[in-house]
Amino acid sequence: MIKVLFVCLGNICRSPMAEGVFLNKLKERGLTDRVLCDSAGTSAYHIGERPDDRACMTCSKNNIELNHRARQLVEQDFSEFQYILAMDSSNYTNIQKLCKDGMSGCEIRKMREFDDVKDSIDVPDPYYGGISGFDRVFEMLDRSCERFLDYLVEKHQL
Repeated sequence: MIKVLFVCLGNICRSPMAEGVFLNKLKERGLTDRVLCDSAGTSAYHIGERPDDRACMTCSKNNIELNHRARQLVEQDFSEFQYILAMDSSNYTNIQKLCKDGMSGCEIRKMREFDDVKDSIDVPDPYYGGISGFDRVFEMLDRSCERFLDYLVEKHQL
């Protein structure tokens, strides 16, 4: 079983959206029994909270339901997941700091490494903006998750 963890700052916007988009793509390809995913935040700001209403609305209009409660990234995640995907450079750095030498056998990557559109390496945080920011993030995550899943299928012969 391949396990993937999507990580942003508070785990209420970008990473639960990525988790929802990715789960939907797994269902479409019949891979839900081969790949599992979850999401987490590098901070403890929103532990136990549901995703932001705007994230839920954006996903809902794309036929994706978000069923997640925010949690913080913990050391155990580095041994449990084969892939940890950071939403931006800041969270990538925070993930690297938490990952002690020799502790991780997982690949730690930035989500947009898998995006065909190369305008930025970061998925911007839509939290302080309007719904259009969430729509833009959804589009980035949709493209990135599609290519990441292609990567997994090829690498692991799924």
